[in-house]
Amino acid sequence: MREHHVRVHRSDEQLPREQQLAWAMAEVAADPVEVSSSATQMIVNRFIDNAAVAAASITRPAVSSAREQAATHPPSRNGQGSTVFGLALDQRVSPEWAAWANGVAVRELDYHDTYLAADYSHPGDNTPPVLAVAQHVGKDGHALVRGIATGYELQIDLVRSIILHQHKIDHIAHLGPSAAAGIGTLLGLSTATIHQAIGQALHTTTTTRQSRKGEISSWKAYAPGFAGKIAVEAVDRAMRGESSPAPIYEGEDGVIAWLLDGPEGGYDVPLPEPGEAKEAILLSYTKEHSAEYQAQAWIDLARKLLREHPAVGDPEQVESIVVHTSHHTHFVIGSGAGDPQKYDPFASRETLDHSLPYILAVALQDGVWHHEKSYAATRAQRPDTVALWQKVTTVEDPEWTRRYHDGGDSQSYGGRVVITLRDGTQVIDEISVADAHPAGARPFAREDYVHKFRMLAVPTIGEAEVERFLGLALRLPELSPDEVRQLSFTAGPDMLRLDGPPGLF
Repeated sequence: MREHHVRVHRSDEQLPREQQLAWAMAEVAADPVEVSSSATQMIVNRFIDNAAVAAASITRPAVSSAREQAATHPPSRNGQGSTVFGLALDQRVSPEWAAWANGVAVRELDYHDTYLAADYSHPGDNTPPVLAVAQHVGKDGHALVRGIATGYELQIDLVRSIILHQHKIDHIAHLGPSAAAGIGTLLGLSTATIHQAIGQALHTTTTTRQSRKGEISSWKAYAPGFAGKIAVEAVDRAMRGESSPAPIYEGEDGVIAWLLDGPEGGYDVPLPEPGEAKEAILLSYTKEHSAEYQAQAWIDLARKLLREHPAVGDPEQVESIVVHTSHHTHFVIGSGAGDPQKYDPFASRETLDHSLPYILAVALQDGVWHHEKSYAATRAQRPDTVALWQKVTTVEDPEWTRRYHDGGDSQSYGGRVVITLRDGTQVIDEISVADAHPAGARPFAREDYVHKFRMLAVPTIGEAEVERFLGLALRLPELSPDEVRQLSFTAGPDMLRLDGPPGLF
């Protein structure tokens, strides 16, 4: 890996494009290097993972609305169009709208892969726009894998170095450029064209973090779909020879100068050397539970604590529950966020899956986690759960913050919990990473991804469709263009909302 230093430049410095971060990223995307076997196999795993959570979310209102919007936009004249999860395989839509609808479906349940470092990311969000374009123009599985590898690589490289959340910028600002670059790799575009697409994608996907603050709405799921849609449109515009704002990162009125660390800001972004394989996907990890990633380990620990100390789930016996954890966990999903909604029994699902106090309380009582039942209104409003929930607080511990940012073996997304019972007894335990994490007690392997897909998809699309999809997805690198166009799944009409409120389209 090499480090690309990026800082703000005055306009009169006239920073050459070859020294701009967007150009360096475009060079990575245009590099014809092959994807390694290990990265290819993980791409297959994550492709199945995306489809699993998309299938599970197919009946939810946000996903239904996005799908209905997409269905009103037929393919353009320059391709055959793209599939949408749930619709018939021969029903095609324009690729940017497929990226939109499928991106929402993948993101809705907060149940697919993650990478956390200086910033946050769900790098699997790169796949829907790359797949949509591949289907539209007729690319094969080999090209699709290469495009996905670029998307993962560049988003993770940005997340490792450029902090967005500190400045209240949503993490899709790293997704728009990476998805545009991934599409550029898929299509074999030139460095110059990809450079322009990255510039536009960044410029138009830099939004605030209010989407993940306070009363969290369905836009939390829509935001990555929006970034994917913008990425497709940015590539289209760049292919037509149009330019974009530059230097987009380094300009004196650019992203760093006004939205991030200011005129004195600078970062060292790790990027692959020319000819170096794009393997950043291997740094990421998926979810066993449908909740924000920093809650994964706490669900696992809660299951253990309930088995060993049944009193921890009884509010009549619990005096307090204090979670000692990292800065990120405390301020994003813990009581440090200052969001009263994180303790509100009537909060939205999107808010509850970003509330560690709620998640820990339910897991301490149930010993399991379910993507629907654990968020049901009747579950959130149960009096004994509300009573236990109000006893949970989080505090930042400098050592767990250090471990959160440690890139080595001690990296952690967990912490230590102190449960004080009313008789004075204390139950104290800690966990470093989730069980499903590569360094966890039960790292996810191919069979776990396949099991997750079957578990989540059979109820909505049926066993036959599940097996048909798996038969293709497991051969992803070898698929022909016609087979890539079948990489979706169809749900029965009883599963699809057909009478939602009308919109403009």
